[in-house]
Amino acid sequence: MVGVAAETIKAEVRKLDGRVPESVVKEVESLLLKVSKKKAITHEQLQRVLDATVKSYLASLVEPGEAVGTIAAQSIGEPGTQMTLRTFHYAGVAELNVTLGLPRLIEILDTRRTPSAALMTVYLERPYAENKEKARALAQEIEMTTVEDVISQMEMDLINMQLVLSLNRSRLRQKELTPSKVAEIVSSELGSKTKVVLDETKLRIKTEGGSLSELRRLATKVRKIRLRGIKDVTKVVVKREGNEYVIYTEGSNLAGVFRIPGVDKRRTTTNNIREIEEVLGIEAARNAIISEMMETLKEQGLEVDIRHIMLVADIMTANGEVRQIGRHGVSGEKASVLARAAFEITLKHLLDACLKGEEDKLEGVVENIITGNPIPLGTGAVRLAMQGGNIGRE
Repeated sequence: MVGVAAETIKAEVRKLDGRVPESVVKEVESLLLKVSKKKAITHEQLQRVLDATVKSYLASLVEPGEAVGTIAAQSIGEPGTQMTLRTFHYAGVAELNVTLGLPRLIEILDTRRTPSAALMTVYLERPYAENKEKARALAQEIEMTTVEDVISQMEMDLINMQLVLSLNRSRLRQKELTPSKVAEIVSSELGSKTKVVLDETKLRIKTEGGSLSELRRLATKVRKIRLRGIKDVTKVVVKREGNEYVIYTEGSNLAGVFRIPGVDKRRTTTNNIREIEEVLGIEAARNAIISEMMETLKEQGLEVDIRHIMLVADIMTANGEVRQIGRHGVSGEKASVLARAAFEITLKHLLDACLKGEEDKLEGVVENIITGNPIPLGTGAVRLAMQGGNIGRE
């Protein structure tokens, strides 16, 4: 039996363009080419496969009037009841903790400004990705070092009303810093009103005014002064994955990491969705919502069709910025007064609507259930009327 050539398979599969999504076309093409290497495919068999693909795709489409929102809510909500409330270690990196399960799902849907455990996965370009020492040096450049990290102790000299910092030489070497460099950074951060004197490994800081409360405030401020590294990245771990080294970080600053030479900007990610929106835009934020939710569910062994997650992500990003699913976001911005009142703070919504003279056109599901009308979905989406003995569609 003579099989169809690979070029013919590609040409025939490409005829599906416009009838089914690009991803389906690519998948069918790769599978057919894979099978054709082991077994000859006739022209008739190829056509049967292509016809079945189109038929299967059309059968999977949502029917007009389908309650997609309700089905998506049920499909995510039901598995959500089986999720644990525990926090696990991050995939293979014992030093870092990440929020998983239900708390993480809530965090994504609430689009918190800062996640409880912000993490970045920093991929590297060559030669950093292949060399352990270079990867470590880059990680050292990323990790934030504060004054607190390089001092042995901090004392308050109440006689001279000054702070005395004892610098740790081994820690300074480890962080590739010198006492003079530390003194220079501290002096520039504190400004001209503060006098910084370096005495070998002792750093003496004196401020104008010289009251005890002012000295305490100064001590708190000095501890947090950043000496090197990227702001908010408190910890780094270098791990080998496959044939390359990857840096995992505790704390997230995507814009800062992108500025470092040697970082692969195309693959580097963070679990902070708001940060992705600010740095990469709304489409990237939408993709992040989908991937983070799918990953959270998959980690718990729960299967949810990606289309339900995509619908939620679309609703959250539809107006060009990330909105939470809640009273301050999607649910609180509904056009229907009754729908808003049914969700939360009923009295406030009804009172505000009365004061403004708002109208409710009863176009959604919730408001029609409240008023006892058929919902505008499924059979309720179609209205029929009898005209002269014939049934006609209105």
